[in-house]
Amino acid sequence: QKSYNDSIKERDDKIALQEQYTAEILAQQSELDEKNSKLSSQDEQLDKQKKLLAELAAQLKEQQASLDEKTSLLATQQKKIDNIIGVKADVIEALQKEFSKNNVSVDIDAQTGALTLNANVLFDYDKSELTDEGKQELADILPIYCKVLLQDDYMKYLAEIIIDGYTDTDGDYSYNLQLSQQRSLAVAQYLLDIQGNFLDATQSQNLEKYLTVNGHSMANPVLDANGNVDKDASRRVEVKFRLKDEEMIDELNQLLSSNDDTTADNSASTDTTTAENTENN
Repeated sequence: QKSYNDSIKERDDKIALQEQYTAEILAQQSELDEKNSKLSSQDEQLDKQKKLLAELAAQLKEQQASLDEKTSLLATQQKKIDNIIGVKADVIEALQKEFSKNNVSVDIDAQTGALTLNANVLFDYDKSELTDEGKQELADILPIYCKVLLQDDYMKYLAEIIIDGYTDTDGDYSYNLQLSQQRSLAVAQYLLDIQGNFLDATQSQNLEKYLTVNGHSMANPVLDANGNVDKDASRRVEVKFRLKDEEMIDELNQLLSSNDDTTADNSASTDTTTAENTENN
């Protein structure tokens, strides 16, 4: 009986020990399952991040290609603009030298090459017929201005020769518009009348091809040092020129502005994506 009881007790102890081991194994298995679940979740998140990084890399590559293309375009345009600016500076310098050589005093803008003629000399007050004094002044100035612009070195760059008429701010806008147009037209007509005296046949044809006449009424008045309208100075005729493709400067500025906006948008998008990833991590 004693041996039997000992056997029963030994069996029960073994069963209890087995149950303890089983419980420990189950606990370890549960802990392992939990760790595996976390690893699986981390693997999924890692895969998402890898996919996102791949997408970002593709976007960056695409943006870099676009940037390279725009950079090349900008470089090409910059060369053209530098050339235009250089030609314009050469034309203005040639005009200044030619007027100086002929002892003709003129009001020529050193930046634009615009030549300002005093309407009070060219016309009587409120009139659009050239005075004798005005004709003489035009005869001294216009041949020099046009001959420089129409020489072979600059002809291929020339887009327009422009004559603009302006009035002072007195009176009605419509009346002044008509007066300014008539005055600029009178100057242009006189130029065409005398062109044969200083231009050859080809240059005369080119002059008629590029000559443009505008009237601006009382727009863009000239102000004195105190900011008041200088009526005498406002009554004027301006002769100027425009080279081909000068508008490229404006296009370049717009393109640069567009690039700045795109860069800012891309930077904001990247920052947002990075912030989201950081938050998810």
